[in-house]
Amino acid sequence: MNYPIPDSPQDILALQQKPVDEELVAAAIAGVVKIVRAQGQSLEELTNQVLADDPMLNKQQRRWLSQLVAQAWESFS
Repeated sequence: MNYPIPDSPQDILALQQKPVDEELVAAAIAGVVKIVRAQGQSLEELTNQVLADDPMLNKQQRRWLSQLVAQAWESFS
């Protein structure tokens, strides 16, 4: 992976300055999982946040993203 896994919300925000590609998205997802795990949140809590109504993603996209987040979560286990 060309991008390190972000360690903080600020690191994730800094990714906005990079051109978007698959590796950047993977790094961002891995960073979110890493951060919320460090904060003591559960996969269920994170999944609920991903599935919450959002104007940027439709329901199907949120479901797909929640599956990716779950896979990333398992890779950290």
